[in-house]
This record gives sequence, C-alpha cells and structure tokens, in this order.
Amino acid sequence: MVPEVKDMVLEKVASGPVSARVYMGADYGKGPPIVLYLHGGAFLDSRQNVDRPVARCLAAAGAIVVAADYSTLSDNVFPRALEVSFSILSYLANKPRTGLGDRKSLLFVAGEESGGNVAAGVALKARDQMPDALDGQILLSPLLDPFMGTSSIRKAEVIGMRQRWTEGWSHYLSGGGCHPYAAPCLCSRISGVAPALMFTAEDDPLRDETLGYAARLKKAGVGVRQHVLPAGAGWPSIYGGKSEGSPEWQENVSRQFGSFLQEMSVQPQLH
Repeated sequence: MVPEVKDMVLEKVASGPVSARVYMGADYGKGPPIVLYLHGGAFLDSRQNVDRPVARCLAAAGAIVVAADYSTLSDNVFPRALEVSFSILSYLANKPRTGLGDRKSLLFVAGEESGGNVAAGVALKARDQMPDALDGQILLSPLLDPFMGTSSIRKAEVIGMRQRWTEGWSHYLSGGGCHPYAAPCLCSRISGVAPALMFTAEDDPLRDETLGYAARLKKAGVGVRQHVLPAGAGWPSIYGGKSEGSPEWQENVSRQFGSFLQEMSVQPQLH
C-alpha cells in the first residue's frame, strides 16, 4: 500500500512547536497504532520534512507514523534531543487530543542509527516517568556505543561511516557527561522497558551493538524480536552508508513490523 503523507506542526508539544511529516497507512482503520519515528543521521543531520523510507515501511503495515523534527529544537545534543523527543511522545500519548488515532491505539517509538539511540533512551525514560504508556520500541541498527568498541564496527570504514560516527558521538555528548539514557548499552537497569523489535544485517557495522543490546534486554526479561538481514540487502543505506546494489529490506521491515503489531494487539506485553 502507498501511505498518505502530509506535513504538519505539532503545536502543543511541551518543548515547543515541532514540525512533522506524518505517514498514514492506507488501511490503518479504527484504533491505528501510532509510531513516533526519530530519524538517523549520526547526530549530525537536521534536515526537515524530507522523505523517510523507514517511516514509509512502518506506515505500510497500517500505522500512523509521525516523523518528528526533534533536531531543530535540540541541535542533536544530549540531553536536549532526548527531552524534546520525550515531550513529543508525551504529546502523542494523549491520543484523542492529537487527532491521530484514538484511545485504543497502541503507541510506539522507532528510530534508526542515531535516531535508534534516542528512541531507546526515550523508551527508558518512558518506563521511568510514564509507566505503561509505551507499547513497544522499534530499533533499527541503533547507534548505542560511544566507545565504538565492537568487532563489527570495524566495517564502518569500508562503508564510509567511521569518521562520521566519531564526529557524531562527539557532537551528541558535547553537552557533558554520558548518562545511561545517552548510551543505552551502558545502562545498568533495563528491566521493565517496552518490548522491542530490532533490526540489523550481517554486513551492518552496528550489528554487534544491536544484537548485544537485544541480548541484554532478553536477559532482563524484556520481550524482544530480532531480525538479521542477509548481507547484500542494502541495509547500510538506511543511515547513509555505502552499499552495493538496490536496497531490498523494505518489504521485510514492513512485514516484521506488521507481525509485531499483531502480537502486541493480542498480547500487549511480551514479557
């Protein structure tokens, strides 16, 4: 299905008005799931209202996906990026007032690469400050390790991302300190966070930190669905990495998200 797309401004977000591109699945129907989508870009991308292929894939599964511009108000620096994103999630949680979805709508946060980091941090903060409001998190190759110390990250040079990620981490943490919300892989208390749907690929430099975080979530009793796409599917292109061939991940992401939605609808908690 081809999602309907419209640009709008979320006027009543506590942190200030936020522009957003909203993707609405053609058959989202009654009580559609609502997804706050946080874009990637190595904590350096602040482009507004551009097409987001991952957001389109999630909407194709029948969701209303709000690709919100959290960067303009935060300059992609922690903790402001997290605070702005959390305030957007809090706004979307008041579903009837937003005009998006209704009281039966499930609420998710999603993001790829640096946006996956912020999404994971938002999920932790939601657990601590807004219990039971968040139904799930979708993390696509989340950029979680500021030390960039995994084995798979060695592939970053090959796809042209090592220097960009190094600069991005330096920028994101320039506000000072490294709070667990800023680097979720270092968080010592992750139990009770919302169930997760996680994606990576065999040729993804972020594979090891994605799977490492998935393993820690599982050990903490959090429900996790993880999917590792085969090499050559063009996966690194989701965050701007060099990739040979045409991307072939879209249908897989949409299908797996649809399955995740169905399971959440039947059994809201995977724990």
